[in-house]
Formats: sequence, C-alpha cells, structure tokens
Amino acid sequence: MLSDEQLEAAVNALSDPERFEGAERLVAAAAPQLQRILGQALHEGGWFGAAHESEVRSAAAEPNEAERVTRIAALLAEETRMGMLVGVAVGWQLAGELDNQNDTEGD
Repeated sequence: MLSDEQLEAAVNALSDPERFEGAERLVAAAAPQLQRILGQALHEGGWFGAAHESEVRSAAAEPNEAERVTRIAALLAEETRMGMLVGVAVGWQLAGELDNQNDTEGD
C-alpha cells in the first residue's frame, strides 16, 4: 500500500506533460474496450438507471428556461464527475492488471 507521501508525489508527477505520452498511446489503442468497460461500470453502479432518466426528463421539462439550463448543466457536471471517478477506478485497476502481468512475465 502506498503512503500518503508516495501518493502525493505520484499525483504531483502528473503535472509533467511528458508523463502522459505513453499513457495516451495505450489509452488510444484500448479506447473501444475501455469505453465499453466504463459504460458497464456506470450501468452496474446504477449511475444511469431509472432515477437518472427521471431527473433528465424533469430537467428537460422545466418550464423556466434559466432554471432548465441550470438543472441540465448540473446534471452534465454530475455525469462528468461520475464518469471521471469511475474512469479513474477502471484505469487504476487496469494499471494493477498490467503490473500483475509484468510480475508474472518476470518469473
């Protein structure tokens, strides 16, 4: 398990754009599969179920235009946050799987 200091140093290292070059290539190659996994995780987590659909319909039907825009913007922001958080979890798990494969290959 990582210490708080190790986690903070790793997060700080992400500010270096060169750190993302390899990751961007890997993600681009795996994008269709990752998108499917993210969609499954969001669906299985209940993020886009009946309650969400009800909120979308309610926001879209809001008669006051300013309030409708505010409610839709809030839903989009919430969806973005949830997608990002679940995406990070998927990425974190993928990194663990890749690390396990590297450990197995080295044996």
